Amino acid sequence: MEMEDTGLDPLKFLRQRAEDVLEKLREDVFAPEGTKTLRKLWSISEAAELVGRSQQSIRLAEKEGKLPSPGLLENGRRSGYSLDAVNRMRDLFGTRPWRSPQDPPLILSFSNFKGGVGKSSFACHSAQYFAIQGYRVLVVDLDSQASTTTVFGFNPDLQIGHDETIAPYLLGEQHSLQYAIRKTYWPGIDLIPSALHFYSAEYELAAQVAGNVELLETLRAGLEGIADSYDIIILDPPPALGLISISALVAANALVIPVPPANIDFASTTHFFSMVIDTLETLRRHGVDPSYRFVRVALSKLDERKSTQTAIAEMMRKVFGSYLMVSPIKDSAEIDNASARFETVYEQPVALTSREVHRRCIAYLDGFNRELEILVRRTWPSHHEALREAGLM
Repeated sequence: MEMEDTGLDPLKFLRQRAEDVLEKLREDVFAPEGTKTLRKLWSISEAAELVGRSQQSIRLAEKEGKLPSPGLLENGRRSGYSLDAVNRMRDLFGTRPWRSPQDPPLILSFSNFKGGVGKSSFACHSAQYFAIQGYRVLVVDLDSQASTTTVFGFNPDLQIGHDETIAPYLLGEQHSLQYAIRKTYWPGIDLIPSALHFYSAEYELAAQVAGNVELLETLRAGLEGIADSYDIIILDPPPALGLISISALVAANALVIPVPPANIDFASTTHFFSMVIDTLETLRRHGVDPSYRFVRVALSKLDERKSTQTAIAEMMRKVFGSYLMVSPIKDSAEIDNASARFETVYEQPVALTSREVHRRCIAYLDGFNRELEILVRRTWPSHHEALREAGLM
């Protein structure tokens, strides 16, 4: 029997076959002109709830020419409102939920050093939820796998070069992050993209940081330089303990740690806490002192049909107490099917599975994100009175 080739040829063959499949998947995601579009529309009742005004007020503004009327379908019914149209209503009625200029912008990192916990899914769904509510959002993709970049409409293999990621700023080749910001097809969401080329930044940064840990504050300084344009900045760091993920921990002022209800993930998260504490204590001894307005653990991929998972979830509720988000993100075929298309559930114009599965999925995504929204708004003094009136503070 001949010995199998142990050189790089097998790896190169496997890489090429995998890249061919991935490219085909990405071609299926993008429209023929190469640009993703937001096909989701909102009914007048949904728009009224989002805007905080009655349907009658919206119809009157349309009748008076202050707002454009939606188009009509072939059956004569209204086609629905785009998110751009909803935001025009907010502008007209003065109901944008933006923070005051005096409020500090929130920089939120979905962090865990273990892959497969749903970190990127959390980042994308939360960013889109906040955009639907009318907030100004920046998403920063720090993972060279670039799945978040793909979800937000860019093909990282073809459209994003090394110089268009955050790498040149982290390595001192750029002095502001403005060059890297891109508009997305989602109104209200900007993106700093990533690409496979970004992985080399980890090694280049390591060479610079040696003996100069203050460089780990570079990302924080860059985000603070552009933060005035946003209400919330969402970071999607890589699933590893490296200098990029540490930079995200230093830059963030809020953390959400996704954890699936499995013993191996719980154990990994325990190690994550230990490594984060050790790392941050070391940084503090060198004058780098990050702090967080809130830290939460989030249950992800919960399948309540499995008794082992429900038992672990209950154990996590007892162990983490008020630090565990009340609303879990449950395992759902709707999320799986959307992810397979490099999309989210929030952007689907129709259910990918069944209307009932879609409805339940939206319900627990909204439940989690409403809880997160309250935590965010509590960090903004200008929102405190409204929160107190609603009994949320």
